Formats: sequence, structure tokens, C-alpha cells
Amino acid sequence: MGAPTESVAFDTPAREQAADTFAMWIFIGSEAMLFGAILLVFLIARISYGPAFSAASHHLSLPLGTLNTFVLISSSFAMALTHLFARRSRWRASTWSLAGTALLGLAFLGIKAAEYTMEFREGVAPVLGAPFTYDGPDPTHAEFFFGLYFAMTSLHALHLMCGIVVIAGMLVLWPRATQSSRLRRVRAIGLYWHFVDIVWVFLFPILYLINR
Repeated sequence: MGAPTESVAFDTPAREQAADTFAMWIFIGSEAMLFGAILLVFLIARISYGPAFSAASHHLSLPLGTLNTFVLISSSFAMALTHLFARRSRWRASTWSLAGTALLGLAFLGIKAAEYTMEFREGVAPVLGAPFTYDGPDPTHAEFFFGLYFAMTSLHALHLMCGIVVIAGMLVLWPRATQSSRLRRVRAIGLYWHFVDIVWVFLFPILYLINR
């Protein structure tokens, strides 16, 4: 008798794993198109309103953005360790690495929340009815920059929160899951987490660096 599968739709764990991976890639592809469309809008606007976008970007906190980049890359490293430990059946180490990934994700969100708070206080957050009191050149197109900035970074933060919730659920179910199920779930969330990190790797330079 072969190894058990979680779904009766598959006769072997290998086929179940292949289906999981394929489905995750389909999902990531759809999310990549979503982020790609927003990035395309930003880049076209950047070409059209370069001086306004360049001046507005200086109101973003480069130190906090850089710190968040370091935190998120560290979380990707922790997720890679989770996968490595799971493949070697080192489940306790895998659990700690997975929890560390989620904690680093929470740290990223905390830093981003602090940055948002600074921007709201400065009056450069044209969202949720907040007053926009930007005193730089071309405030109309600067407001467009900040609108795109909040749209892209908040969408990214939402994806990160979803990943943290999934990891929390995995940790709760971890003691009752079979070893093959643990490995499948680690692979799936790993693909998603690395995708979210890669999105930030694109967002960070175009928002914080390219205009300086």
C-alpha cells in the first residue's frame, strides 16, 4: 500500500504535491499580473510627471524603507530554512523557522505602520479622507504619486498579512498534520512568501531609490 494522501482525488503523494505546486503557481501568476498592472501605471506616470514624482519621493523615509527591506529579506531566509529543515524531517527546527518568518513579517508591518503614521502627520497621505497638505512643487501630480504609493504598499501589506495568517494556521495544525502534509504546506506557503518578498524588492527601488 502506498503512502496516504490527504485528498481522495490523488492516488500518490507525488501527484498531490504536483497539483499543489501547480495551483500555487497559477495563483502567483494571477497576483503577479495584478501587481504588474499597478507598476506599469506607476512607471508611465513617472515618465510623464518625473519632476513631481521625484520631489514627492523625498518625503518617504529611506531609512525605514531600507530597514523593512532587510527585515523582509531576512524573513525569506527564515522561510528557506523552514523548507530545508522540513525536507530533512527536522520538524522542531522547521517550526521555529516558520514562526520566525511570521514574526519578521509582523515586524515589517509594524515598521510600515510607523511610516504610514509619519506620512499622515506630515499631510501627504491622500487616503481615507485625510487632508493632503503637500507644500512641494506640482501638488496635483504629487498627490497622484502618494495615491499610487499607498495603493501599492497597502496591497503588498495585505498580501503579507494573508501569509502570516496562513502560517499561524499551519502552526496551530502542525502537531496533528502528517509529515507529508507538513512538507506540502511548507512548500506552498514558501512559494507565496517568496513571491511577496520579490514584489517588495521591486517596490522599494521604484518608490524610494529611483527618484533620489
